[in-house]
Amino acid sequence: QKPGFPRSSVVVNDAVANDGAKEIKVGVIGAGRIGLVHLEAITKAPGVVPYIISNPTVSKAEAAAKTYNVPKFTADAMDVITDPEVDAVWICSPSQFHAEQIKACAANGKDIFCEKPIATELSETVEAINACNEAGVKLMIGLQRRFDDNFRRVKQALDNKEVGDTIMIKLCSRDPAPPPFQYVKGGGGIFADMAVHDLDMSRFLAGDDPIEILAVGSCHIDKSIEVLDGSEKFDTATCLVRYPGGVQAMVDVCRQSSYGYDQRAEVLGNKGMIQTDNVYPNTARIYKNDFTGNADMPYDFFLSRYNEAYVTETIAFCESLVNDTPVPCTGEDGLVALIMAIAADKSAEENRWVTFREIVEQVYCSSPTECELLAQSDLFPEGFKPVSKPGDLLVPDVDKQKKQEGGLMFSLSNIFNTGSN
Repeated sequence: QKPGFPRSSVVVNDAVANDGAKEIKVGVIGAGRIGLVHLEAITKAPGVVPYIISNPTVSKAEAAAKTYNVPKFTADAMDVITDPEVDAVWICSPSQFHAEQIKACAANGKDIFCEKPIATELSETVEAINACNEAGVKLMIGLQRRFDDNFRRVKQALDNKEVGDTIMIKLCSRDPAPPPFQYVKGGGGIFADMAVHDLDMSRFLAGDDPIEILAVGSCHIDKSIEVLDGSEKFDTATCLVRYPGGVQAMVDVCRQSSYGYDQRAEVLGNKGMIQTDNVYPNTARIYKNDFTGNADMPYDFFLSRYNEAYVTETIAFCESLVNDTPVPCTGEDGLVALIMAIAADKSAEENRWVTFREIVEQVYCSSPTECELLAQSDLFPEGFKPVSKPGDLLVPDVDKQKKQEGGLMFSLSNIFNTGSN
């Protein structure tokens, strides 16, 4: 039995009827907070139905099955992955199980939605993505801020040149309260655990791959974490990212904001500026002789702040499954986000600018699904040629393969039609 896949039998929820309609059936791994957010969204998406859910504590899976009318539940994630009726799987399990479960889904021909990260290690991330691409299954990564209405409106403005050409991007992310020590310890550090969302958003808004990064960190809130290694000892950090064309992105993150969840974006263009404000539970404002402002504080929990974004990204993947269209957030997007976080960590540790190609060039793959990281002191394996772009580590995904095949068929059609005239 593999780690992360506790053995259990599948239980059928007899209260759920099957009307025999042909729909895409999905399984959900994980009945925690995120899993339930996605499960509820799946029940609302047309053409897709939840079929089975798993959770190591099977009572949670049973409760979710009853609440959302899911026919089957189990404690074993492999029951979800190997079920012949399941077409796609949502992976909402703890991060350390993601890569192995992605690979298992690919081996069983299941399309996959996976919460970030794909894996905690860069080499394993490449392996998991390539396992999907070689198997010809879809892989979408949950970077939910891309689906938030505020950030999407900024992206729309940039795509439509409403503020001209981008000059500078600013992103701010501050949590209401710091997590406990045990969460921070072993969590990968502030760049991989927290700033990764903002680093990805800077790339999303820039519309291009980054070149290099300079990062610094410090501790101001919870002094107990100063004994930890690497960027785990930081609760505050700032990143400066260079993009092609001289575009600059600045990111600041902090694990505590006394006034609530602080999530803002600003982009300066050569013809104007666009910015977002914090999101509040309501628009009510109070006017008094000693105070004027919002009646309530901003949201104080990420699921409250981004609930609609989680729902939107879930529905987006469902639409991709139903219509067989490209996924809006790919495995490569997840890979680049991880590379940015790793480069930020290295920059803060070594107090210098770090190019992203430095991180990519460390990956050696003897095959698309057999990769490792090379230390600077290692001799390159015979025949190894480092690549500088993340996409060069990957086999084309299923959507790119279909596009290439479609282009080839179109070209052949033109050739034959021309020849018959």
